Amino acid sequence: MNGRGKTAGGLLVAGTTSDAGKSVVTAGICRWLVRQGVKVAPFKAQNMSLNSFVTRQGAEIGRAQAMQAAAARVEPTALMNPVLLKPGSDRSSQVVLLGKPVGELSARGYHAGRQEQLLGTVTDCLAELRRTHDAVICEGAGSPAEINLRRTDLVNMGLARAARIPVVVVGDIDRGGVFASFFGTIALLSKEDQALVAGYLVNKFRGDVTLLEPGLEMLRGLTGRATYGVLPFAHGLGIDEEDGLRVSLRGAVRESVVAPPAGEDVLRVAVPAVPLMSNFTDVDALAAEPGVVVRFVDRPEELVDADLVVLPGTRGTVRALAWLRERGLADAVARRAAEGRPVLGICGGYQMLGERIEDDVESRAGAVDGLGLLPVRVRFAVEKTLARPSGVALSEPVEGYEIHHGVAQVLGGDAAFMSDGQGRDLDGCRVGAVWGTHWHGSLESDGFRRAFLREVARAAGRRFVPAPDTRFGALREEQLDRLGDLIEEHADTGALLRLIEEGVPEGLPFVPPGAP
Repeated sequence: MNGRGKTAGGLLVAGTTSDAGKSVVTAGICRWLVRQGVKVAPFKAQNMSLNSFVTRQGAEIGRAQAMQAAAARVEPTALMNPVLLKPGSDRSSQVVLLGKPVGELSARGYHAGRQEQLLGTVTDCLAELRRTHDAVICEGAGSPAEINLRRTDLVNMGLARAARIPVVVVGDIDRGGVFASFFGTIALLSKEDQALVAGYLVNKFRGDVTLLEPGLEMLRGLTGRATYGVLPFAHGLGIDEEDGLRVSLRGAVRESVVAPPAGEDVLRVAVPAVPLMSNFTDVDALAAEPGVVVRFVDRPEELVDADLVVLPGTRGTVRALAWLRERGLADAVARRAAEGRPVLGICGGYQMLGERIEDDVESRAGAVDGLGLLPVRVRFAVEKTLARPSGVALSEPVEGYEIHHGVAQVLGGDAAFMSDGQGRDLDGCRVGAVWGTHWHGSLESDGFRRAFLREVARAAGRRFVPAPDTRFGALREEQLDRLGDLIEEHADTGALLRLIEEGVPEGLPFVPPGAP
């Protein structure tokens, strides 16, 4: 660490709101620290997300924490996200504890007692990470000023109090009202909680920072707390987020500009934004390809000019299937298949393409007809499949990860999608231009992705050529480096390092009125 000695502490990155930028700021701090020679790990005590990942040990954690682990250049583990909540409806979620599902709970049931019982598990995980790393950068959830939930909180101030770690609060200035948000957040915390909040980080600032500085000085005068940095707005950094699409429907996946297409045509990819959509990051690798345009859609007419339709994963396969039928999207997908136009189903999307679904676990709907586009029958098992498979597809090596209750019985088709390369089928099914697989993340395998896009272009009649040098892993690393650059160039890194090493400064004033 450039001769300064090792850190032995932590930091909690809280936010004024959900989507204030906590995930990317945490990742940025992790990347900045590891570049300084600090052995750092990310941590999020409790994560509510349908965007998840499987570790090499077969544990399910939030994809945001897997991304932050990549930023820290460490292997992700269940310790980094001990509690994961996967919503199944507006009122209930599957609880994943230390990487394994332990049941379904209503929001009321969780906050009425289960959450308090988990605080010991959470603090034990954090303590283990702090024992084996120089620093742990923790991410909060929502806002620390959610006074209705403070009694059972284990991810914001409850964690900070239990572990005695300092807190910085991130505010998204692009939304407006950031000064009021910072002040109101502090003023709604108890005296004991306020004592751990060291200051603020402004996120997504556009313009001349000197115009902001008088307000930051007034905020310091009002609250006695400094601002640790003003991070500028940057396009294309919303990687592996948690709580929903980072774009609106009918909006492109990527904001960043990519190279022009290698061939004469582009490929248009439409992704129906099904209810409880999970792991929508599967299409990021497609969007990273020059000449591939990916859009989320919710109307059948938006499939007409698409060269490929991707049915994504979902936490509610039967519910998503009903949604496709109600909106006329199911018929539009069936027409495509009849015309020999490409369709890809991933996990829940694969299950929907089959003939029949028997679900007494997720929806408890019993037997339901699928779209009938693949000769596959799916039975939902109580035990969840969590795996990190690898194999061969389209004569190229491919890796992925599996997160599903549905067990597929393949009854025919042209071929399995994934094999072991020696004649043994591993997963999936193909009939003509309709493909299905349970493997999330498979499109991140560069050779397979290019081979698949060549198949799509051929079936769609497009003169599209995949770029020969697109490496998704390298693009992900570039994004993480950009996050680290934002912290290094626009945050007070010396002050942040002192917070991590020494803890919160003493004598921070109380801001009335405090918690009610």
